[in-house]
Amino acid sequence: METRKIARMGLLVALAMILSYVESLIPAFVAVPGVKVGLANIVVIFALYTLGPVEALTVSLLRVILSSFLFGSVLSLLYSLSGALLSLGGMIVMKKLKIFSTLVVSVTGGVLHNVGQILVACLVLETDVLLYYLPVLILSGVVTGAVIGIIGSLVIKRLENNIRS
Repeated sequence: METRKIARMGLLVALAMILSYVESLIPAFVAVPGVKVGLANIVVIFALYTLGPVEALTVSLLRVILSSFLFGSVLSLLYSLSGALLSLGGMIVMKKLKIFSTLVVSVTGGVLHNVGQILVACLVLETDVLLYYLPVLILSGVVTGAVIGIIGSLVIKRLENNIRS
């Protein structure tokens, strides 16, 4: 791997961790517990579109692991990891189809992140009652995924020429 790519990935991991920390300072939506914007996913979308799927996976995994150690717990690592892996897998597939915009790719990631977390929570807590909460989380995944997709698309357009040179 070339030095520039490694340096970019290091910067992206650091930026994603900063965004995770900033998001942890934002009070949770009282009406809908567990809903987060997912600011760090702007960085993952950027990495996916400018560096590639392997690099985006690396950035995402490092961010999840390091953020969980710094700001979370073993259980938060499990939930975040499941959501991140399912989310990124879905985004990679959608991007490879080359018929969907960054917005649709991001919405897919937002929804799949919540699905992954609910499935793991059902396994950990040994109950399927949490599945009733899934429609609320799917809706929040669509909304937050759209916001992240719009911001990610703008960032990619603004920085794409700088990255390529």
